[in-house]
Amino acid sequence: MTTIGIIGAGNIGSQVARAALTAGYDVVIANSRGPETLADLVSELGDDARAATATEAGEAGDVVVVTVPLKAIDRIPVEPLAGKIVLDTNNYYPGRDGQIPALDAGETTTSQLLQEHLPTSKVVKAFNHIPAADITTDVAPAGTPDRRALAVSSDDPEALEFATKLYDEFGFDAVDVSPLSESWRVERDRPAYVVRQNAEQLRANLAKAQREG
Repeated sequence: MTTIGIIGAGNIGSQVARAALTAGYDVVIANSRGPETLADLVSELGDDARAATATEAGEAGDVVVVTVPLKAIDRIPVEPLAGKIVLDTNNYYPGRDGQIPALDAGETTTSQLLQEHLPTSKVVKAFNHIPAADITTDVAPAGTPDRRALAVSSDDPEALEFATKLYDEFGFDAVDVSPLSESWRVERDRPAYVVRQNAEQLRANLAKAQREG
């Protein structure tokens, strides 16, 4: 049984937890306020989920999901995530995160920033361009016509393979937009961001993306 550690229990984190449990994973979930504040969520999620600190979730997870505001990624524990696949759901919102000149200039991507913070982890961009509610509702078995597709991006083949498999288990097709330096194509305000699209439409939207800088 694979355990997924989730650091961040907001809308995306909670929905990934629900989908992971449905797919047969165990879940250890953390937020910034302490495990005791997640009692209601964990009660809803059931026996295969438990609350923990961020460090504990990182240690317990065979794979870890980081889903916190971009301004908080420097507080993500590094050592517990060493060598592990880390799914990054992040997006850059200057009004929330403050201005980040390297992102404004198109010199890097949000996932590359997380990879820099976690140099020994295998970061993969995932679940950043879908409304949270759709993670458990707009799903379909493999082969279903017009199945929703999500982009995945990584510098690591193992991480890419896992995220692609996870998408399929959750009910989505995957479109590869690797390496991480190309993940800007699915970031905020690009054509592929938070719109429903099948794999063909997603590839077209990725190709239409324009970069700042």
